[in-house]
Amino acid sequence: MEFLEAKEIQVGIAVAIVAVVATAAYLYTSKKSKVGSIDPENFKEFKLVKRTQLSHNVAKFRFELPTPTSVLGLPIGQHISCRGKDSQGEEVIKPYTPTTLDSDVGYFELVIKMYPLGRMSHYFRELREGDYMAVRGPKGRFKYQPGQVRAFGMLAGGSGITPMFQVARAILENPKDNTQVHLIYANVTYDDILLKEELEGLEAKYPGRFQVYYVLNQPPEEWTGGVGFVSKEMIQAHCPAPAPDIKILRCGPPPMNKAMAAHLDALGYSAEMQFQF
Repeated sequence: MEFLEAKEIQVGIAVAIVAVVATAAYLYTSKKSKVGSIDPENFKEFKLVKRTQLSHNVAKFRFELPTPTSVLGLPIGQHISCRGKDSQGEEVIKPYTPTTLDSDVGYFELVIKMYPLGRMSHYFRELREGDYMAVRGPKGRFKYQPGQVRAFGMLAGGSGITPMFQVARAILENPKDNTQVHLIYANVTYDDILLKEELEGLEAKYPGRFQVYYVLNQPPEEWTGGVGFVSKEMIQAHCPAPAPDIKILRCGPPPMNKAMAAHLDALGYSAEMQFQF
């Protein structure tokens, strides 16, 4: 009997040890899987696995992360620095905001508008599937916690939509976050609108929580959105009114950012209610 009892004790101890080891391994791998794939100090290379041409000068680039379960590790509203070479072979470093979140595992995506004389645009035009791009990050001053404001107003121009889309998507896809998002998105022509299908998808999926008002400088016939430049009246109509629990984000070309800052100041939005990417 004593021999059997000793055996049972040994088996019990072994089972307990196995359980502890298994739990520790699970916690370690779970924690490890959330470790980001980028470094704020050093550039790391990522392979381009898919390039999708969206228009004559816009493409979506999908880059592979180290493993199928890896995450990029980019906080909401922050960006990465991408390194390439211009047409003269000189090094160029420029910030970009991925359109993907850490809920998209194994890869990250950039939607890039390529300008004729842009130095980094040349690099992206020449980038082909199988090539590698050097990335460093995260970078940025924006820090977001769910529920930190009641509502966001967003003023975006051109490719300035990417950080807005990232923040909006993170808010809307979080079931514990009830923040409202009101976006004014300005472009020159209809064809210049980036991520239109994705934005319309968010509007359809989250009615009442996400609204987009498009503004075009050169609209097509029968256009029902805004025309010209974003005005104070448009901001009053489509963004939350000044209040301690709201914030207005802006991201666009420098002239637009300057004009929007002046509009917001005139409408009574304090410095604490504004943030420029």
